[in-house]
Amino acid sequence: MSRDPRVLVGTDVADDAGVYLLEDGTGLVMTVDFFTPIVDDPFAFGQIAAANALSDVYAMGGEPFSALNIVCFPLATLGVDVLKQTLAGGQSILDEAGVALVGGHSVRDEEFKYGLSVNGRVHPERIWQKTGARPGDALILTKPLGTGAVAQALKKGLASDAQIDTMVASMTTLNRGAKDAVFESEVHACTDITGFGLLGHARQMLAAGDIDFVFSLDDMPWLDGALQFATEGVLPGGLKRNWEDVAAVVDVDDAERPAVRLLCDPQTSGGLFIAMPADEAQGACQAMQEDGIPAVVVGGVRAGRGRLVVR
Repeated sequence: MSRDPRVLVGTDVADDAGVYLLEDGTGLVMTVDFFTPIVDDPFAFGQIAAANALSDVYAMGGEPFSALNIVCFPLATLGVDVLKQTLAGGQSILDEAGVALVGGHSVRDEEFKYGLSVNGRVHPERIWQKTGARPGDALILTKPLGTGAVAQALKKGLASDAQIDTMVASMTTLNRGAKDAVFESEVHACTDITGFGLLGHARQMLAAGDIDFVFSLDDMPWLDGALQFATEGVLPGGLKRNWEDVAAVVDVDDAERPAVRLLCDPQTSGGLFIAMPADEAQGACQAMQEDGIPAVVVGGVRAGRGRLVVR
């Protein structure tokens, strides 16, 4: 834990990015993320990794402006063309986001990994953090769930081209539009849904323990094929670990239902998960839907004792 008073968000909280106060009063948002390929196409993998890394800045209410590449690469086995395509994919997303690539670092490794370190800016009084949801808030999710299940089906040769394309399109969509759509609204808490799944990230938002999140399965958005694969038992190993981590705080009638388990599906480059006043939420979702963002209200917040209630 840093004792520097300029650290506005640091390691003492489990937030999406760090924030450091610069002398001109700007909050510098800093984050880093990299991982192994989730799809076969190296260009698409680069796009997904870049969108995923940028997402942490958007989840803090910030705007990214510069990035550094991070590469671990088995040059002898994959060849330089795969690396070039991956970096080109990442660059295409940075160009779309208006983010300058200013350098990077690479090492030879037996396992391919790619990602970015990203800097952004945010007003110190407009920082979104994970905690802060209040009773009466609505819970908004801006992308469908199920990337882990569909990616697992892809590995097993079970996913159709259409299902793969839908998954990739979701993962390569920037969360900038969702952030911009609600930036002038009263956002009480925000995070992006990634490796811990929806319930895992929701649990992090219940840090104070005096509220419950109540989710509606009927309103939950799913990627094409996700529920089918979950029903067939085609699920990633990370889902089971995620469920074990949250099961003690989950209230649900049937924990074995495939849809319930998918709430723990580890996401890659998932959507924003936003807590905001209920009277503003439907209008915010409608505005996002008009811009092509599949945002929906998936639940609400009530006074409670730190439970995740699934109905």
